[in-house]
Amino acid sequence: MSLLRRVLLLLFVACLGQAPVHAQQRGPLVLAAASLQEALTEVADVWAAKRHPRPVLSFAGSSALARQIEAGAPADLFISADEEWMDHVAGKGLIWPNSRVSFLSNRLVLIAPVVSTTRLVIGRGFSLARSLGTGRLAMADPYSVPAGKYGKAALTSLGVWSSVEPMITRSENVRAALALVERGEAPFGIVYSTDARASTRVRVVGVFPVNSHPLITYPIAALHSSTNPEAEAFRRFLISREGGVIFARRGFTTR
Repeated sequence: MSLLRRVLLLLFVACLGQAPVHAQQRGPLVLAAASLQEALTEVADVWAAKRHPRPVLSFAGSSALARQIEAGAPADLFISADEEWMDHVAGKGLIWPNSRVSFLSNRLVLIAPVVSTTRLVIGRGFSLARSLGTGRLAMADPYSVPAGKYGKAALTSLGVWSSVEPMITRSENVRAALALVERGEAPFGIVYSTDARASTRVRVVGVFPVNSHPLITYPIAALHSSTNPEAEAFRRFLISREGGVIFARRGFTTR
């Protein structure tokens, strides 16, 4: 072997010895509520720009994510859109209790396609059923998905749930409900204000009163299955002031 080839080989081996420290290290796997897509993606980008391995993000309805965790999904962090599904996984002994923090809040809104001219004032006994006509109300499953449960609570407290329940199209998560309204397949939908803000194809018809439903909260916790050394540092970054600024810019309220 020539001297030049030996030198090149030694350099190549030296590079291989140094590369795995960062290049082969996987970022933490985060299971997060669907409504966090844009905000959490931006936070992950900022974290990666600080020379950390980029977190792997998986979005779905909190109920679906909780069931994945219960089934043994090898994730590191869980962010739910309500306390109940975090309570569920906590009750199974699947989180580190001391890592649990409720760090975000949101608002619930009624949306319509951006081309719609329908006006409604949300209040006790408001005419949602009449405005729907033969159309459908898009919302996340009101019996399992947080956005749907908040929506059901709001409609019930305002006295209109029984009149609109037969008109509901149940979606697997809040973003699926948003998509139905975006495509004009439903004249109205109930989503979080941050979902409406993330879309140019819907407009907010009205905001549900805060006291018409339980407070919307997003708890985060580290999972017992976590083995990623970056997970705790990223969890702390998410609940930090710097992380909070990003979430607030996306329309969330930090707690």
